[in-house]
Amino acid sequence: MLYCQFLNRTAMKSSIIKKLLMALSGIFLVIFLTQHLLINLTSIIPDQGKTFNAVSHFMGYNPFVQFILQPILMFGVCFHFILGLVIEFKNRKNKSNYAILGIKSSWVSRNMITTGLVILGFLFLHLYDFFIPEINYKYIAALDLDNHRYFEELVHKFHGNLARTLLYCISFFFLGLHLLHGLSSSLQTMGLQKKRLEAVELIAKGYSLIITLGFIIIAFFHYCGD
Repeated sequence: MLYCQFLNRTAMKSSIIKKLLMALSGIFLVIFLTQHLLINLTSIIPDQGKTFNAVSHFMGYNPFVQFILQPILMFGVCFHFILGLVIEFKNRKNKSNYAILGIKSSWVSRNMITTGLVILGFLFLHLYDFFIPEINYKYIAALDLDNHRYFEELVHKFHGNLARTLLYCISFFFLGLHLLHGLSSSLQTMGLQKKRLEAVELIAKGYSLIITLGFIIIAFFHYCGD
């Protein structure tokens, strides 16, 4: 009996730790998303891409960003997805328990793994479109330094390419759905009181909408641009 109680307490502590780590890694990625959106928004400033080129060049050649922050980001993405799969697998095992208790949940909360996998697929596309060419440019082909190329490369990916633009926009929509539940859940896991749940949900809805619309506007802006 005591052994069973010990196992139950251990399992509960393990579950709480996993949820907390999931929340913290999610908040970390939210910070990155915010920074990424702000940088990309500079590409729609009517200055022929000067601001975007300057910011992108700084991010692309700053040693601290490239060799410290970027590896941390990659680890954070992998950690978040792997832990998400572990938690999802455990939740599926306990699915019958939720059905017995009559606990209701939204479509988004029940399909976080689905939206997450769509985002993961989009990340591979994004790496193929931008990260791999950047690695090739700087380290493999070792081409001459050109701090004016970033804006042209971005426009080239979207201008007149309806299929790629729509694919990105669909991915942004699923990203918004993932954020809608993920951010709210993360903030609650990190200890916000129940009386503030309405404010938390409002923040999650507002943030997910801003991120989704922000990236979609950027993609269509460059699709329709001159």
